[in-house]
Amino acid sequence: MSEILGAGFLWFKAIHVISVIAWMAGLLYLPRLFVYHCDAEKGSTQSETFKVMERRLLRGIMNPAMIATWIFGLLLMVDLEAWREPWFHAKALLILVLTHLHHLYGRWRKDFERDANERSPRFYRIMNEVPAVVMAIIVILVIVKPF
Repeated sequence: MSEILGAGFLWFKAIHVISVIAWMAGLLYLPRLFVYHCDAEKGSTQSETFKVMERRLLRGIMNPAMIATWIFGLLLMVDLEAWREPWFHAKALLILVLTHLHHLYGRWRKDFERDANERSPRFYRIMNEVPAVVMAIIVILVIVKPF
């Protein structure tokens, strides 16, 4: 099962899963904060509180979790030779989608930081669903391996 990582394989796998869970939690929570932030008056105490929450979530949880997900995922991919499987190519594409979405969230957070957001709460409600759908497809690809 594990030629390269040896005895550490299960630890790397556990850290990868923990990182994915933390990253997904952030991807699902940050746009929800944006929805509430839209309703806060610019410059208000509430708006400033949302700015702190958004920055801490992105920098303190989401960024480290995404980096760990990538590092441990790549280690597992090489060790398991998953990259040879067709389902894995679809999964890899979807991981790139999540990574791009993560960076978009970072840009949108900066818009809120500058009080320059021009998007509606409805937009962020819709964007809040995207990572959940992508995650569900990834789980199906990994567990079911439909092709």
